[in-house]
Amino acid sequence: METQIITRITPHEPASWQQSLANVVTDPFELLKALDLPLDLLPGVKQAARLFGLKVTHSYLKRIRKADPQDPLLLQVLPHLAETQPQPKNFSHDPVGDHDATQVPGVIHKYHGRVLLITTAACAIHCRYCFRRNFPYADSHAGRNQWQTALDYIANDESIEEVILSGGDPLVLADHKLAELCQKLSDIPHLKRLRLHTRLPIVLPERINDSFLDWISGSQLKIVLVVHCNHPNEINDEVATALNKLSDAGIPTFNQAVLLKHINDSVDILARLSKELFAASVMPYYLHQLDPVTGAAHFAVSVKKAQDLYAQLTALLPGYLVPRLVIEQAGMPAKTLLTP
Repeated sequence: METQIITRITPHEPASWQQSLANVVTDPFELLKALDLPLDLLPGVKQAARLFGLKVTHSYLKRIRKADPQDPLLLQVLPHLAETQPQPKNFSHDPVGDHDATQVPGVIHKYHGRVLLITTAACAIHCRYCFRRNFPYADSHAGRNQWQTALDYIANDESIEEVILSGGDPLVLADHKLAELCQKLSDIPHLKRLRLHTRLPIVLPERINDSFLDWISGSQLKIVLVVHCNHPNEINDEVATALNKLSDAGIPTFNQAVLLKHINDSVDILARLSKELFAASVMPYYLHQLDPVTGAAHFAVSVKKAQDLYAQLTALLPGYLVPRLVIEQAGMPAKTLLTP
């Protein structure tokens, strides 16, 4: 099995998605000009970007309405002066307790039966509310040279049945690297499932190409893919095609969204999101309360409003289209449901 997977997928893969990844927008001036936004925003954008850099794919950029500073997709990626302001006391650099749960470099073990593997520090896009925007990746990710330490940790704990590939975004890794890691994991007898947490099918849909589908559908492990989409405007034809390809390849695909002020804190938007996801063969899975990370307080929605929105959503949609409303709290044995 190993020979079949590794030799089928070589380092010489089609370069289109890698070229797109290399050509992301990182210059605030370029972003404002491309979207016909007022240049008097530039000083504040630059100040916030010094804390957490701007990064957005051209694919995502094309879905943002021009000349609209309140576009819900723009608000997710545009550095804002509010990020530099004093934050509430409960906001921190490590809001979900990743540091204390890191057992060896790159392995976060919070919950029974599963571990999270930080495969890379890189993403295709910098979401301004990212709970790992301050994460010490230099010390805490299992790069290829450190894989064996992480694999040994997993192999030595037979209670672990599932590995979650995260980052950064694991799909920025080349397919031959992902296939190699997947094969090494599948050689651990007690592992049953592999989960990938990724935003790339949403922000860089060309990433879901034949090479990717080839290795992911050939794994001995049961693979689940969890995407991250917050607003229905993120799902255009290219994204829907990519997501449906995953379904056609037999990969169960779920979505986790974050409830964000002025972006998706509306029952109509949340209902549209669930419907658009399902039409693209993705099941709504989680609707997260914002993780209280330093720099993101301006995105926070109160628990009361979140619960009110959830109640309205259940009245509009069939149960299978209603995501679980949850909050993640450091030190807890599982995510906390915020619904009755």
